[in-house]
Amino acid sequence: MKALRVLLWPLLVAIGIGCTVGRDYRPPQVQVPAKWSEAEQKGATTAPVEITQWWATFNDPVLTSLVDRAVRSNHDLRVAEWRIREARASRGVTAAAAWPNVDVSADYSRSRASENAPNVAPISAGKATDLFQIGFDAGWEIDVFGGVRRAVEAADADIAASEENRRDALLTLLAEVARNYVEVRGFQQRLAIAGKNITSQQETLELTRIRLEAGLISELDVAQAEAILATTQSQVPTLDSALKQAVHRLGLLLGQDPGALLPELSNEAPIPGIPPEVPVGLPSDLLRRRPDVRRAERELAGATARVGIATADLFPRFSLTGAFGLQSVSLGDLALWPSRVWSIGPTVRWPIFDAGRIRANIRVQDAREQQSLAQYEKAVLTSLEDVENALVAYGREQVRRRSLAQAVEANRLAADLANERYTRGLVDFLNVLESQRQLYTSEDQLVQSERGIVVNLVALYKALGGGWEVFSQAN
Repeated sequence: MKALRVLLWPLLVAIGIGCTVGRDYRPPQVQVPAKWSEAEQKGATTAPVEITQWWATFNDPVLTSLVDRAVRSNHDLRVAEWRIREARASRGVTAAAAWPNVDVSADYSRSRASENAPNVAPISAGKATDLFQIGFDAGWEIDVFGGVRRAVEAADADIAASEENRRDALLTLLAEVARNYVEVRGFQQRLAIAGKNITSQQETLELTRIRLEAGLISELDVAQAEAILATTQSQVPTLDSALKQAVHRLGLLLGQDPGALLPELSNEAPIPGIPPEVPVGLPSDLLRRRPDVRRAERELAGATARVGIATADLFPRFSLTGAFGLQSVSLGDLALWPSRVWSIGPTVRWPIFDAGRIRANIRVQDAREQQSLAQYEKAVLTSLEDVENALVAYGREQVRRRSLAQAVEANRLAADLANERYTRGLVDFLNVLESQRQLYTSEDQLVQSERGIVVNLVALYKALGGGWEVFSQAN
C-alpha cells in the first residue's frame, strides 16, 4: 500500500490544482437603436409586445384551426424536434467522458508447453494446462484542464441552439399558414369581383346587341363589348389556379396531401380583418424574442467552448487505471481468495511533438468563433431590418388602401353615369367600356391591397419574433 500511495500522490495533486483552460463565455454586447425609425406608421404603437397568439387577433376560427393542426403535424417541425433529441443524446455521449470506464471479462484457455523450447521448466514441458480468469478493469482519464467540461459546455449550447432552431421553424410555419390562408381568401374575393364584373359586362353586351338589331349602334360597339368581356373572363383561370395552389400549399404545411383542404376552404369567406393597433415594443426586445438571434448567440457560446476543448490538448492527460480479478488453473479453486490478482497505477501522457497540429486546431476554432460572432451581429441587424421593413410596408399599404377605396367609389359612380348617358344616347359606347374596365381594375386592386395589409401584418408579427412561446413546451 505504501508503494500505491507513492504512485497516486502526483495524480491527486494534479486533480487538486486542475483548471478549465480557454475563455469563459460572455454574451456579446451589441448596440441597437433606442426606438424604431418607422414606429409612427399607421396602426403601430410602441406599447410592450404581447403577441404570443397573434393569429387570434384576426378573429378567424378557420385560421386558428389551421394553425393548431399545423403545429401538431408539420413535417419540418417534426424534423426540428428530432434534432433536439439528437443534440441531447450527443450531450450524453460527451458527458460520459468525465466518468470512469469499467469492463468485466471472463475467459478460459488450455495450453501446452513445448518440450524442446528453451526456458521451459522441465515440470511443465509437454504438459497441457488450463487457465480460468474472471475480473474487471477500470480506467479514468481525469479532466484536469477542463477539456471534457468545455465539451459539455459546447454540447449544452448545441442543445439550446437546436431548441431555438425549432422555435424559428415554428415561427416560420405560423407565418406561412397565415399568409397562405390570407392568399386563399384574397383570391376568392378577386374571383367574386371578376364574376360580378363578368355578369355586368354580359348584360352590357346583351344591351349592345339589342341596340344593334334596332339599328341604333354599329357592330363596333358589340365587338368592343365582346372584347372587354373576354378579357375579364381570361382572368378567372389564372386566379383559380393561384387559389388552388395556395390551398395545396396549406395542405402541405399541415402535413396532409395537397388536396385535403379543398372541401374545407371551397366556400368563399372574407379576408381576415386587422386589429386597431399592433404593439411593436422596443428594438432591444428582439434580442430575447427572435429565435434566430437567440440561436446565433448559442452557436457563438458553443464556438467559444470549442476553443477551450482545442486548448486542453496542449496539456498533459492524467489517467488512473486498475484491474482486479481471479485466476486459477482449476475451476474449483477460481473463487478462492488466494486466486486474486490486481494492478493499479496512474498514467501521464503529454504530446511533445505533433508538427503543430494542436496549435493549428486552436487557430481553426478561434476562426470559427469569430465567424459565429459575425453571424450573431448580422442576425441582430437582419432582425432590425425585418421589423423596419414590415412596419413601413404595413403602414404605407393602409394609406394605399384608403386611396383605392376612394377610387372604387368614384369609378362606380362613373360607370353608373356612363351607362345611363349611353342609354340616352348622350355619350359614346367607349366611355361605358372604359368606365367598366376602370371599375374592375380598381376593385381588384382594392382587394389586393386588403390582402397585402394582412400579409404585411403577418410579416410584422414574424419579424417581431412572436408566436412561438405558446408552444415552447411542445418539444
